[in-house]
Amino acid sequence: MSWLVTWLLCVFAAMVSAEAGVRRYKWDVKYEFKFPDCYRKLAITINGKTPGPTILARQGDPVIVEVTNGLATENLAIHWHGIRQIGSPWSDGTEGVTQCPILPGDTFIYRFVVDRPGTYLYHAHYGMQREAGLYGSIRVLLPGGVAEPFTYDNDKSIILNDWYHASTYEQAAGLSSIPFVWVGEPQSLLIQGKGKFNCSKLATPSSNPTACNTTNPECSPYVLIVIPGKTYRLRISSITALSALSFQIEGHNMTVVEADGHYVEPIVVQNLFIYSGETYSVLIKIDQEPSRNYWITTNIVARNATAKTPPGLAILNYNPNHPKRVPPTDPPAGPIWSDTAPRLAQGVAIKARQGYVHTPPPKSDRVIVLLNTQNTIDGYYRWSMNNVSFTFPHTPYLIALKENLHHVFDQHPPPDRLDDFTTYDIYRVVNNTNATSSNAIYRLKFNSTVDIILQNANTMTENNSETHPWHLHGHDFWVLGYGIGKFDAENDPKKYNLANPIMKNTVVVHPYGWTALRLVADNPGVWFFHCHIEAHLYMGMGVVFEEGVEKVGKLPSEVMGCGETKAFKKP
Repeated sequence: MSWLVTWLLCVFAAMVSAEAGVRRYKWDVKYEFKFPDCYRKLAITINGKTPGPTILARQGDPVIVEVTNGLATENLAIHWHGIRQIGSPWSDGTEGVTQCPILPGDTFIYRFVVDRPGTYLYHAHYGMQREAGLYGSIRVLLPGGVAEPFTYDNDKSIILNDWYHASTYEQAAGLSSIPFVWVGEPQSLLIQGKGKFNCSKLATPSSNPTACNTTNPECSPYVLIVIPGKTYRLRISSITALSALSFQIEGHNMTVVEADGHYVEPIVVQNLFIYSGETYSVLIKIDQEPSRNYWITTNIVARNATAKTPPGLAILNYNPNHPKRVPPTDPPAGPIWSDTAPRLAQGVAIKARQGYVHTPPPKSDRVIVLLNTQNTIDGYYRWSMNNVSFTFPHTPYLIALKENLHHVFDQHPPPDRLDDFTTYDIYRVVNNTNATSSNAIYRLKFNSTVDIILQNANTMTENNSETHPWHLHGHDFWVLGYGIGKFDAENDPKKYNLANPIMKNTVVVHPYGWTALRLVADNPGVWFFHCHIEAHLYMGMGVVFEEGVEKVGKLPSEVMGCGETKAFKKP
């Protein structure tokens, strides 16, 4: 029998070896009452938690996530934010673009490879579900034996979020109404899913004493336990629905070393400005007075929300001090919310680390100028690019293009720039009577180099221009430059950083400003590019790029089943 035992052990060892790099997760998604800021609200949880479990993998690992939709009345899709989905565009998790949604009660299996180390996110990508709590971290490590270009003793992930008490249904109803009802400022800021709302500020106190309870352990401050003398890598991510944030740790400098999965030439900051969809790694040295704890704070910037949304607070716990020991000082005040200059300066200062520079192509084959405007269309408030507001088709683009269902979306491409862009006044409310809605897409020549200019303008409110974080699926892009004012196609490209620009998947465009990006259309598929503010995306602030879709392999039937693909899905 020994030969049989030996043979079985060899087979088992081979199976374990083959599976060693595969990261498997099984998630049940459902609604549960939670108290993240002490106020009782239905939140979307993964295996009972929000934020959901961290996905931990090494570069090159296959990841398999089995998702069961336990939301009794809602569809579902989950996007793997920052994962490029090379060879698996149907797993991008974008309902209406790359897949049909997961129906209530159904199970869908996402399969993809994490091809680069770094800090990433996942979150819902159906309706406005992301802000109901469906989000989490993805941490991709280097292969064993490969060193980072910096050293640290421990590795922690922290997600920043804003939190609304109104449901996504209430918010969507207001955004879709005449008269228009804006979502307003969030009630709280959460650090790793924990915040604190002042229950005495409830406009109408509930007769239920448990509806808002500041003693609920679910909303006790997040505590980051550290050991004096050590250096920590903090992976800071923002998944806010609306807010731009400043993040700081009382008494400690932070050295920025990574942004969106790419190494950064180290810069030291006291305030880290971070926008929805961005991820950063910072190093902190635990070198302050060890007998006390310190505040971790986050504040809203770029919006005048200080009177409506209190700062988010957490505790940096110097071990062995008690983790609930409150710091003896007041939390540090955040930067002035309206001061754009330091936020712009941080963006300009972040450059690719020496030795890890990926030089962009020296010139582009095509330039697309996206003028961000706010309009009314048929009486409804909409966000638009070049006066075209995005709408989703009933049949996802990836399936429609692979199955030659060209009639299911508009075949007339949106404009590469507004005809009157050179004379458009970005500083005043413009009556864009020609604004329209469309589900047309941009078709990019495969392997071509494309420049995208994001240009901000005035909203429909006098003297107001908003901050927009833009996220591109399926790609990283080079950030060539930022500017305040109107983009000058003749002179501004001469100032582009072509030597060591950082690559990112999410970037901000500042009020009355512009941001220039460059990408290579080398990932076959259909990819969403949109503002990462939930309400703005809901109101049409996005575009879709197609490239090399004929090179995409056979689509799994599981992504089908909606629109004109109902008959394509196999039982």
